[in-house]
Amino acid sequence: MTEFNPKDSEYLSRLQDYYADWKSIPSYASLCEVFGIASKSWVKAILTRLGEAGFIERTPDGVWVPTPQFFARPLAESAVPAGMPVSVTATQGEHYVIDEMLIETPSKTTLIPVKGDSMIEAGIHDGDIAVVEKRLTANVGDIVVAIVDNEFTLKTLDKERGKFVLRPANQAYPVIHPQGSLEIFGVLVGLIRKYR
Repeated sequence: MTEFNPKDSEYLSRLQDYYADWKSIPSYASLCEVFGIASKSWVKAILTRLGEAGFIERTPDGVWVPTPQFFARPLAESAVPAGMPVSVTATQGEHYVIDEMLIETPSKTTLIPVKGDSMIEAGIHDGDIAVVEKRLTANVGDIVVAIVDNEFTLKTLDKERGKFVLRPANQAYPVIHPQGSLEIFGVLVGLIRKYR
């Protein structure tokens, strides 16, 4: 087995950045430029090591493609406190693929942009991306995407006087008491927010 060279971490980072921009692994000639080396045989050796380390693999027709491990990101061993600062004791723990952290059933999961501030007190902001697992049922207390009176909404499922209601997390908005049908589209299982 080929040994994983410490310099390969840098090559992997460059390849990940290239893939983020172009969604492909380029030719050996292009990789010479990406890696900053002159030899295609070096590129082949690097890709072989990255393949044996589990970051990339070949398709049946010989094309290099990323594996799930290619997309893994480091998760710090220490949580960052939102209160008073503490000294840093560890910088990096295991690696995780974000998809694996948020999504249990890919075929039933969809991403839905959040519009408005009716769930702000639940930490859900305008512009966030809701990670929703499609389900026909939910429990009281679940944050759901529901179809109520033919309109989609993101609210907390609750009950009042034995009937289901949809509760916002912002006092400026009223509780929704469905006049007609209430259908569960899915349950919130994660949230994505990108800071600019």
